[in-house]
Amino acid sequence: MSKPHILIVEAPYYTELAAELRAGVIEALDAAGATHEILAVPGAFEVPAAIAHAAGLFREDETGCPYDGFCALGFVIRGETTHFDLVSEAATSALQELAVRDGLAIGYGIFTAENDEQAWARARRTEKNKGREVAEACLAMVKVKARFADAP
Repeated sequence: MSKPHILIVEAPYYTELAAELRAGVIEALDAAGATHEILAVPGAFEVPAAIAHAAGLFREDETGCPYDGFCALGFVIRGETTHFDLVSEAATSALQELAVRDGLAIGYGIFTAENDEQAWARARRTEKNKGREVAEACLAMVKVKARFADAP
């Protein structure tokens, strides 16, 4: 398999958190020899639709997807309303559907947190470095997909 080409779809609503999460993803992709592109969308809710568009799921022609996998990135931090629950559940369900129904290799990085402190603990490369984990999961699923691509 040649170098995987990954699309990072990020929701930079929380600009500094998004930059740190993205940096963790890029470091891991670079270390693995993968290439990447970045696409920013308004929020976590829009990430799945952007991945579906990038994968060509809405095209009627037979052109292939230029990406081997996707890293879905964003933070949803609890506020005073149920918006937190609605956005996080919708994004999670839609990404899972894209992975299972459409066979896309997706590293899941839509993180929920109760507050900024929890979010930063997940984003910082010196702490949990969830960006690295997202990239590693994406690359692992790219390999799984490739293994079964030509299976009878």
